[in-house]
Amino acid sequence: MPRKVLFISVDQMRADHAGFAGHEVVRTPNMDALADEGAVFNNHFTNTAPCGPARATMLTGLYPMTHRSVTNGTPLDARFTNIALEIQKMGIEPVLFGYTDSSVDPRTVDGDDPRLGTYEGVLPGFTHKANLNLEGLDQWLAWLEERGYDVPANPLDIYTHVGTPGTLDFFSQEPARYKAEHSDMAFLADQTIDYLETERQSDWFVHLVFLRPHPPLIAPEPYNTMYDWRDISLRPKDDQPVHPLVEVWRQVIDDPNYFMSQVSMAQLSDDDVRKARAVYMGLITEVDHHIGRVIDTLKGTGQWEDTLVIVTSDHGEELGAHGLWGKGGFYDGSYHVPLIIRDPLAERPATIDQFTEHVDLAPTILNWLERDIPYAWDGMSLLPFVRGAVPDTWRDGVFMEFDWRFIAPADAPDQASRSFDQHQLCMWRDAQYKYVHFIGLPPVLFDLKADPGEACDLAGDPAYAATRANYLSKILDHRMTHAERELTHIRLG
Repeated sequence: MPRKVLFISVDQMRADHAGFAGHEVVRTPNMDALADEGAVFNNHFTNTAPCGPARATMLTGLYPMTHRSVTNGTPLDARFTNIALEIQKMGIEPVLFGYTDSSVDPRTVDGDDPRLGTYEGVLPGFTHKANLNLEGLDQWLAWLEERGYDVPANPLDIYTHVGTPGTLDFFSQEPARYKAEHSDMAFLADQTIDYLETERQSDWFVHLVFLRPHPPLIAPEPYNTMYDWRDISLRPKDDQPVHPLVEVWRQVIDDPNYFMSQVSMAQLSDDDVRKARAVYMGLITEVDHHIGRVIDTLKGTGQWEDTLVIVTSDHGEELGAHGLWGKGGFYDGSYHVPLIIRDPLAERPATIDQFTEHVDLAPTILNWLERDIPYAWDGMSLLPFVRGAVPDTWRDGVFMEFDWRFIAPADAPDQASRSFDQHQLCMWRDAQYKYVHFIGLPPVLFDLKADPGEACDLAGDPAYAATRANYLSKILDHRMTHAERELTHIRLG
């Protein structure tokens, strides 16, 4: 059988913002159709945020506590293998359309290497076919120029509206300066389609990474007005005291430079929140359209029944919940992400409610390709679920981490004296509870069945002391079990 893998990752898409997930407004017909044919994982979580650490995790099969590329710009140790390097061993060229947000190990390059000046590097092993990220718009802009566009001197100005931006125009539904068929996502989809048509007779591994619905929240017609902001409901504002981490994060988003917003995200009216969410939803539908185009190419070129297709997101987005924007912290909005896997060898579609993690994706790909999974990897293959079986042993929750040094201002109260290494949290989340453990800060405990919106922190309630101790033990057990074990299965002498 030919060996073809299409691994699609969109950026910053929440699990609950899709038709197949039951969202009452967002339309995702192509992902819905894929879900109808494949396996939908209802409880899939990224192990960390933001983009760089999340991608390092899903591409290395390692928890952040091991790979330690814990923020955008933190180098990924060159000693770790990854899915691209493992695919190379098969004689297949792993190709990338988009980005991996990988930071080069500075010990492996000269001091004047340009890769030291950016976190938008490429994971070792990939051949980079087309680049598109907020630091690398040159290829897309050149493509636009060929199509008659006046390209702005400042590349990011391509994301301004057609109208003159005003104070709150960022939260309007004015159209982008480019047509839908010329958007950043259209560019990446076109490049990928050209490759798939050219390589139809070959084995291939394609990692396609769409920038959207990552901000800036600006969409071309018709996606800019596809959803009426007046139809979007908001959950009540939290009325309980907030955790110190949430307080610090709210201070950060009060800066007009945050989120490319031009205004304080912490001071938005409810209507502005709705407008931003409406554009976010439109961008998801635009992503879905281009996923459909790529899938149609596989079908039209006779490659559909030879291809493993995975669609997920690196992490989620808070979307103003809890007064927060972006990704990180400890709420589900940042960590619960979509996952669909379509295996042409599976006999029937499946819906999986067991807890799965980003560390499971690379092992799943190697398992499908009938390759050995590196012993040191933390994840487990999801292929049994995809094919209708439940493994004999499986985790009963998910382990997540967040290194928050990048959102901690140096002058924030009680933070200046802390080492960067103390700006960490880890958490265990199952069907009943989420427990969050910090260094030097109070823990957090949510009863998710009684409080799915994560509004009521029970950690300070003496009645939950035994629950806190139980979940702290779960975290300790999990960390001890998954401590780095590259050589621990070997005994010499």
